[in-house]
Amino acid sequence: MKALQYHIPLELDKSFIIFKEEGPYFPCPWHYHSEFELVLVNKSTGMRQVGDHIGYFMEGDLVLMGPSLPHIWTNDPQYFKGKKNLTAEATVIHFVENFLGTCFFNLPEMEPVNNLLKLSKHGIVIKGNTRNKIAALMHEMQGMSGIQRLASLLSIFDILCANNEYELLASPGYLKQGLLDCSDKFSKVNAYILRNFDRDITLNEVASVANMAVSTFCNYFKEHYRITFVVYLNKVRVGHACKLLGEQEEYVVEIAYKCGFNNLANFNRQFRKIKNMTPSEYRKTSNINVPQVGSSGKWVVISNKTSAEMA
Repeated sequence: MKALQYHIPLELDKSFIIFKEEGPYFPCPWHYHSEFELVLVNKSTGMRQVGDHIGYFMEGDLVLMGPSLPHIWTNDPQYFKGKKNLTAEATVIHFVENFLGTCFFNLPEMEPVNNLLKLSKHGIVIKGNTRNKIAALMHEMQGMSGIQRLASLLSIFDILCANNEYELLASPGYLKQGLLDCSDKFSKVNAYILRNFDRDITLNEVASVANMAVSTFCNYFKEHYRITFVVYLNKVRVGHACKLLGEQEEYVVEIAYKCGFNNLANFNRQFRKIKNMTPSEYRKTSNINVPQVGSSGKWVVISNKTSAEMA
């Protein structure tokens, strides 16, 4: 299933927008946009898909996503049955890259924020006390304007940069087009893997890219990635397979060979190990579609300035 591109209207008198979404369920289809997005689920439960990651969300779920990352939040079935006591509600922040100007983000103090925003291209689920602090700020921001509002967003960045209570969602294989920066040795190795994962890659050749002996490279790789080269390579291959399973109608065996697996049995084994489901199950789960709103269905978008209701 190909993601739809959304064009989000920005408020010309503000550097970023924050708004509350409320309705019987979250109606957006599988989509992406050019803005960064921070989503806090206030009410409801269901499945969320961010890139090739599929997980369960509940109240308090907080995710930061970078530009052009496909995503969808789909509520549990009971939310589509029109029960009056069930409501889906989220607080959302959208901001564009360099929304405060390129000079501001070039300040030395902003380097941790820039690193954070680079990570957000995977999607980041924020957990623990970090999530609680940010959620409280996002609720308070609804009634703010001007400098207070901007200062609160910068405080959110500061809280995120000062903690490591988060998990990256989409895998490198899914995002390979956006991760081919070769500015240092670490990036060169990653870029080489992302360009060549669809064929056999030996330890000797990838170690030569880093200009290291094989044993030195293995230690270096595990230190940076926290997993072995072989495990990482399989994660990249499975991530790209997820992208193809969601977008193309090819047979699973064809996708397996396109992603560098020499036989279907190994592909199925590695896929299940990494995704906890078979490729066919992933294809069914990833093709999430939101039912059409009936004649009585409504969706409300409540911003900090105006409210609009669409029947």
